[in-house]
Amino acid sequence: MKTVLITGGASGIGFAMGQAFDNAGFQVWVTDVDANTLAACPTHWRRSEVDVSDEAQMAALFEDISRAWGGLDAVCANAGIAGPTAKVEDVALKDWNTCLAITLGGAFLTAKYASPLMKQAGRGAIILTSSTAGQYGYPNRAPYAAAKWGVIGLMKTLAMELGPFGIRANAICPGAVEGPRMEGVLNREAKAKGMTRDEVYKGYASGTSLGAFVSAEDIANMAVFLAGEGAKMVSGQVIAVDGHTENPDPKV
Repeated sequence: MKTVLITGGASGIGFAMGQAFDNAGFQVWVTDVDANTLAACPTHWRRSEVDVSDEAQMAALFEDISRAWGGLDAVCANAGIAGPTAKVEDVALKDWNTCLAITLGGAFLTAKYASPLMKQAGRGAIILTSSTAGQYGYPNRAPYAAAKWGVIGLMKTLAMELGPFGIRANAICPGAVEGPRMEGVLNREAKAKGMTRDEVYKGYASGTSLGAFVSAEDIANMAVFLAGEGAKMVSGQVIAVDGHTENPDPKV
């Protein structure tokens, strides 16, 4: 069986990735900072309570993976946080630093410790979760957008650096994803813009060609494809799963 590590894998997009990889026949290992959500994951998944911004914890995680599996076929660097919703002048430096440390720093540490295991095998797929915010930017979301742009830059570098070892790197850019995390974003943005939650929701949806939010399963299915043989020559790519964003900040 092939193996996959998914950071931030106990809820939302990460959990959907775990289910999709499980269904595809992979052995699944997930991390999260919340022990309760980890406990709710399927018992046949390996689970680790890890802060992806803590290098010591990440190094220990990959030592555990090496001992248990001996290698790693795919990794989804998915852990991240939404960060504050505020005008740039109102963003506290500590909130900026926290968002970048987890969302971008966590992706970096994941790649740093996954790459030696994949080099040993001469193959591997690194899949990073960016965002349409990493392609367009969003007002009132400076830390998040900056972190997600950084994820794409990291991915491009990984594809170049690791390609000679048979390792592929790609980034998925979800659009607005249905679920509790997006509900928090909608409510915070509504407050920041003086709008209702439903008005903000309508604005996000109307900015896409398909006029709808995406599901976590949509993102998960793309991740499984990128880890598989069908994508063996796909690397260095930014792949949006967003219903096609026409306007990242519709004024609705």
